[in-house]
Amino acid sequence: MVHIHRIKIGLTAVVILFACLTAMAQKQKKKRTTRERTPQRELVYDNVNYLAAIKSVQLYPIDQENALPVIELHSDGQLMLAFDDLRGDVRNFYFSMEHCDADWTPSRLSPLEYAEGFNEERIVSYAPSVNTLQAYTHYRVDFPTRNIKPKLAGNYLLKVYEDADKSRLILTRRFYVLAPLMMVSPQLVPSVNVAKRRSNQKMNLKLNTGGLTVNNPYQDVRVLVMQNQRPDIREWLTTPHFVNNNELTYNDNNTLDFGGGNEYRYFDLRSLRLASERMANIRLDSAVHVDLVADKNERAASYASVFDENGNFFVRNQDKSDADTESDYAWVSFSLEDVTTTEGKVYVVGAFNNYTLDASSEMTYDAAAETWRGTLLLKQGLYDYQYVHVGPSGTVDVSFASGNHFETNNTYQVLVYNRRPGTTWDELVGFAEINN
Repeated sequence: MVHIHRIKIGLTAVVILFACLTAMAQKQKKKRTTRERTPQRELVYDNVNYLAAIKSVQLYPIDQENALPVIELHSDGQLMLAFDDLRGDVRNFYFSMEHCDADWTPSRLSPLEYAEGFNEERIVSYAPSVNTLQAYTHYRVDFPTRNIKPKLAGNYLLKVYEDADKSRLILTRRFYVLAPLMMVSPQLVPSVNVAKRRSNQKMNLKLNTGGLTVNNPYQDVRVLVMQNQRPDIREWLTTPHFVNNNELTYNDNNTLDFGGGNEYRYFDLRSLRLASERMANIRLDSAVHVDLVADKNERAASYASVFDENGNFFVRNQDKSDADTESDYAWVSFSLEDVTTTEGKVYVVGAFNNYTLDASSEMTYDAAAETWRGTLLLKQGLYDYQYVHVGPSGTVDVSFASGNHFETNNTYQVLVYNRRPGTTWDELVGFAEINN
């Protein structure tokens, strides 16, 4: 009887222990799966990352890496959107699009008028990072898809958000749908202003309206010219200089006269094992830290031809086979030695941060070393970058540390918009690129 009693007590203890372990496991599992939802954000009709955890956003036509995201209407062309979420878990992200006018204000159209299908789809392609110090989840989607595609030409805003809740935005990106109805013929010529001949690049334009009826070209047609896809270096044209039947000419001496800038600075972050020529130091602890060689202010320097990517960046990895999921992130430290500019603010910018002037790209001035310093978290790859100065009065100078040279290799994008009689929205009817 004693043995039976002890066995009963032993069985009871095992059952209690099992129940406790099960409860603990369920509690831990619940703790692991509990996560904070993406907060609600106010929509901005621009290229915006709404969370600091969203990094390395890329949007470009498939097979045309880092080209302006333009696709032709009713074609088989697709855009590739890819990004990393440094929160490292798996989220239910959805995307949709919205038609906008030429100035990126919402057009007065319903989704039924500009979108085929449901205008919302879940991003189902994702993968966790592999053997990286910085954990992240890599997402990718190619669109248009069978369920969501544009049916009107014009500007579109791509929105990505969590749990099909459009207020919980994580990123927005601009893209363009082209109906090639006008022929665009740009030409780069020396500046008409003699004082700017050595620094500027002047563009003249001709548009052939083709079979498109344009009743009032002074009101219905608008032209946007950008340098290197930059939102901060662009100019709008609303009035042609000459109109001759179906040809519009834009060659006013006071328009499209751009500062040539200089070739972009660059660094190679493809390997974290071997330092490239622009890397002064690599440190490894709980994260990767990279110090770049200090930059000089070259505003007064002569032009030197250096190959660059016109401000773009490329995710690449020399150490691993899959750059998308096996590339690590590094805290990259920039420094600009400059004794001439100590007031105002200095930012380090490029396509990798959409040339955004905010707290994340702002540098601080080290008076003792007479150097501007800043640090950014970047994924392994190849990067072009530039320094921008904002004076105390708010004046933005994109060439304060590099100067302007007419020899600089730049790419210009020309976008032509037309508003047809009786409609309330702008169509993108012409597009061209030109290199100097």
